[in-house]
Amino acid sequence: MPSANEEIRGAIADADIGGGHRAIPFERFMQLALYGKGGFYTVGGSAGRRGDFITSPEVGPLFGAVLARAIDACWHELGEPGVFTVVDAGSGPGTLARSIRAANPACLAALEFVAVEVSAQQRERHPDWLASRPTMPTVPFTGMIIANELLDNLAFRLFVNDGGWREAHVLAAADGSFAETLRAAPDLEALGLPSGAPHGARIPVQRCAGEWARASLDLLQRGRLVLIDYASATTAELAARPWREWLRTYRGHDRGEHYLRNPGSQDITNEVALDQLFAVCGEPASVRTQAQFLGRWGIDELVAEGRRAWAQGAPRPTVEALTMRSRVREAEALCDPAGLGSFSVVEFAKG
Repeated sequence: MPSANEEIRGAIADADIGGGHRAIPFERFMQLALYGKGGFYTVGGSAGRRGDFITSPEVGPLFGAVLARAIDACWHELGEPGVFTVVDAGSGPGTLARSIRAANPACLAALEFVAVEVSAQQRERHPDWLASRPTMPTVPFTGMIIANELLDNLAFRLFVNDGGWREAHVLAAADGSFAETLRAAPDLEALGLPSGAPHGARIPVQRCAGEWARASLDLLQRGRLVLIDYASATTAELAARPWREWLRTYRGHDRGEHYLRNPGSQDITNEVALDQLFAVCGEPASVRTQAQFLGRWGIDELVAEGRRAWAQGAPRPTVEALTMRSRVREAEALCDPAGLGSFSVVEFAKG
C-alpha cells in the first residue's frame, strides 16, 4: 500500500502543467492525506483517549443518552414508524452507537442502526448488532442521520487573498517537501467570495461538505439530519480571523504540524461555514449551540438522576453507580462554553 506521501506525489506527477510546474488543488491534497490509500483515517487515525482527539461521544455515555432522547422525539413526531433508521456518519469504532443503545430508547424495537465509517480498522470494532458500512446508504429511508464532527474533516478548496482571491495548489518541492502555489480560479466570480478581506487572508470553500449534506437530506424520506461541528456563521468571519484559528491539524491529542507536512500522519480540520451549508441545503429547522441542544433534550434531568443514583449507592458503590456519578463531569465538558458546548448543532427536517 502506498503511503499518503507517495500517493500525493503520484497525483502531482500526473497533474497538468500550469504556471510552470505540476500541482494539485489543496482540496485534492487534503482528500488524499486523510482518505487516500495511506491517508490518516484510512490507516488508523481516530477519536478516543487512545486516539488523536476527543469528541463528545468519547467524553462518556451521557452524550449518547441525550441523543437517544432526541431520536425518540423524532420517532414520536413521525408517528412511531415500525422501522426507524439511525445513521451515524463518521462513526469511528461505534462509541456513540453503543451509548445510544445502552440508553434504551423507546424506539429500540423499531431501530435499525447503521454505522458508516471509511476506516476498515475502525469498522472491525463495530458491534455485531448494527449494520457497518464504509459508505452512506443508497436507498431512501425514514429516520435520522447524525454527523458528529464529520463535516470539518471533509476536503475543501482553499483560497488566499493575494491582491485578489487565488486558489491554493500543492506542488512537490525539490527538497522532497510539499509547498503551496497560488493560481487563478476560473469559477472565482461564481463563488461570490467575501470582499474587503486583509491581504494574506484565507478562506475555505467547502464544496464537499455541502454536497454531502445535500445528498444526506435527499436520502431522508422523513426525519432529521443532525450536524454537530465547530462552525462560524459566515465565510467572511473566517476571512477576518487568523487562519491558524480555523485551519488546524491534530495528532496524539496535540496540535500537529503545518497542514502540508507529513501527510497521512495527522488530522486536518476546519470550521464549517454555515452560510455555505445553507446555500446548498436551504434554511435549517434549528441552529443551537451544543449546550443548548443538550439542554433541550434533558441533560440536566439525566445529571440529576445520576446524582440521586450516586447518593443511594455511595455507601456500597457499584460500577453502575460510578457511571451515574460521572454524568456530572461529563455534562461540564459537553456544555463547556469555551469548548464542546460552543459547537453548533444544525438540524434539517423533512416530513
